[in-house]
Amino acid sequence: MAKYALQEESFEVNIRDYTKIIHYYGKHNLLEDAENFLTLMKQRGFIYDQVILTTMVHMYSKAGRHDQAKDYFEEIKSLGEPLDKRSYGSMIMAYIRAGMPEEGENLLQEMEAQEITAGSEVYKALLRSYSMIGNAEGAQRVFDAIQLAGITPNDKMCSLVVNAYAMAGQSQKALIAFENMRRASIKPTDKCIASVLVAYEKESKINTALEFLLDLEKDGNKIGKEASAVLAKWFRKLGVVEEVELILRDFATGHQIS
Repeated sequence: MAKYALQEESFEVNIRDYTKIIHYYGKHNLLEDAENFLTLMKQRGFIYDQVILTTMVHMYSKAGRHDQAKDYFEEIKSLGEPLDKRSYGSMIMAYIRAGMPEEGENLLQEMEAQEITAGSEVYKALLRSYSMIGNAEGAQRVFDAIQLAGITPNDKMCSLVVNAYAMAGQSQKALIAFENMRRASIKPTDKCIASVLVAYEKESKINTALEFLLDLEKDGNKIGKEASAVLAKWFRKLGVVEEVELILRDFATGHQIS
């Protein structure tokens, strides 16, 4: 009903009414309807402002269409007003979804230069993007930026750094990140322990991996299902199937490996 009311010439509306409708279209991925409403706005003499253009950036970002998101982002810049946290955040997320974390990081640095702090969800998404592709240097840069922004890293953020080094096959740096996490009194997740094991597997360091697990056990840490599965798979590759259950019995939390 609101859509049809806004199309009536006799109905007095302001730009925020259009913003709400466009936001609704974006939420339901009705991109063409949103564009039609922008056209209607222009026909009725409204000038696009940062709020409504940011809504368009956010809409195309969620739809995974970073080119269109960038077009609207550049239009925001052309307004000559300082960009806000939401505008930057939406565009950074667009780059992340497009598999372009470097572009997102460039915008993050642009924000920092203007003393605008991104939301923790943006930092985490960028960190995850680098982590999943094994770009350890990028993950470490973002992790450092998180701390400089005054955001306290949690176990998930720390695990992503460990995973980045594991994916890159850098077991020593993965272990250093893991130990830094423990020194900060952050309890490592089972996924984090599994990442360290993956890093050791990539470098065929079975003895070092077992020493790592023994060290964890001494501190009262037991491995769970995911880490156990990594270890079991690794042992089977080595052809020591019969030893798997025996060793895991000492380390696992009771999850059966089959």
